[in-house]
Amino acid sequence: MSRERGNQFEQLAASYLQQQGLQLLGSNWQCRFGEIDLIMQDGASLVFVEVRARADSRFGGAAASISAAKCRKLTAAANLYLSQHRLDMPCRFDAVLFDGTAPAQWLKNIIG
Repeated sequence: MSRERGNQFEQLAASYLQQQGLQLLGSNWQCRFGEIDLIMQDGASLVFVEVRARADSRFGGAAASISAAKCRKLTAAANLYLSQHRLDMPCRFDAVLFDGTAPAQWLKNIIG
């Protein structure tokens, strides 16, 4: 998927989460561990959001594309973000998934 198309899905995900009451704090935060697509606030919690889109679900869909290795990279990036911003607050990892023409699917707490 092109970067431009990826940005479109990230914008859709951010709008969707804002409609659900979350506040957008940042997007496309990059570090040596990778990128955090969206950083949101949900009440007192910081939410690191992975956005995934697939044309269809033939090979497991968007959810299946979030591997254990990706989760480790997200965790490392989030820890660095928290450290650099000197934040000590509850946080979680969510995903917003787009599979074909199906509505967005919001998964909370994808990393236990």
